[in-house]
Amino acid sequence: MRQLFVFFTLLLAAQQVEATSSKDIVEEMVNIADIKINGDRVWDIQVHDEEFYDRVLKDQSLGLGESYMENAWDVEALDVCIYQILKADLEKNFKPRWFHVWAYLKAKFFNRQSRAGSKKVIDQHYQLGNDLYQNMLDPLMTYSCGYWRNAKNLNEAQVAKYDLIARKLGFKKGMRVLDIGCGWGGFAKYASEKYGVDVVAITLSENQAAYAKEACKNLPVQIRVQDYRDLNEKFDRIVEIGMFEHVGEKNHRTFMEVVYRCLNDNGMVMLHTIGGNSSTITGDPWIDKYIFSGGQLPSVSQIGRSIEGLFIMEDWHNFSVDYDKTLMAWFRNFDNNWDKIKENYPSHFYRMWKYYLLSCAGSFRARSIQLWQVVLSKGGVLGGYKTVR
Repeated sequence: MRQLFVFFTLLLAAQQVEATSSKDIVEEMVNIADIKINGDRVWDIQVHDEEFYDRVLKDQSLGLGESYMENAWDVEALDVCIYQILKADLEKNFKPRWFHVWAYLKAKFFNRQSRAGSKKVIDQHYQLGNDLYQNMLDPLMTYSCGYWRNAKNLNEAQVAKYDLIARKLGFKKGMRVLDIGCGWGGFAKYASEKYGVDVVAITLSENQAAYAKEACKNLPVQIRVQDYRDLNEKFDRIVEIGMFEHVGEKNHRTFMEVVYRCLNDNGMVMLHTIGGNSSTITGDPWIDKYIFSGGQLPSVSQIGRSIEGLFIMEDWHNFSVDYDKTLMAWFRNFDNNWDKIKENYPSHFYRMWKYYLLSCAGSFRARSIQLWQVVLSKGGVLGGYKTVR
């Protein structure tokens, strides 16, 4: 999730503020976002350690996240605090630090989403114990944005999302469907049971594959541990749900060429991805270090370049505010069930995961990042595509 905490990296130069200390500068900046240090509102920051100020100025967003993990500061409503920060729109004052330059250089000259790089994020994030996700997600173990249009709870929202995808792609019994980045097999299970399609589902996570195989037992579903770059077989429909953020700009075209190669003529593709408002090749330093190594949110133009000459864009649907609701539901589940699983995780994990979930919720709420469903066709839909919502 890219640059979710940009406010604290957007510090004014000394001549722009009348402050003489780290504390003065931070207090003046948060005041612009209507946040007070040690104030009494739910979004006001409570500082427990005065080193917080130097840490934020020195390491910016990385320092902000790490100091939260270390309990140097707190806030009653972290999601609201981040929302306040991002809605203040202070990005124009950004002053890059060394790790931003280093992150840019790494992204520019190295393919961090190579086969080895792709496996690294799997080991960092998706190989965490299944118990964490079982106590946070819905019964289908869906780790992507739900569709809340008519849903009353998380379970309904995730089923509605799966059904929306199936309807957008016109699933019919007997179709052969590829699910790239299948997670714990929730979509494969739902689609095969509800629509009678045959599914090949791939992941790089051994944990996910083992769980998915059990969940999809006795269904026309094949679960594989496989890199998308090794695919070379035909399908009627191809689905990607929450995986494209790990592909990386250097590999966008390769991904689309693989999908094109594997799609039957007149077939359709669903791209369900978090997206960024601008084209960048770097992510937030804290997210990169602790949550998604090498994660990179695609922009509209990056997706456009990747599909040019291959696919027709039939439909582009933004329902990013639904990710705010999804993340808040995940956090409630995680928080309520933490005592059941905490002995399996290090002491800092609770605050790290809380920071991740709630800061991301605030970021979607502020519309700093988006959630898109993009329908692509190979050769065009006969008679024209009919939009589904």
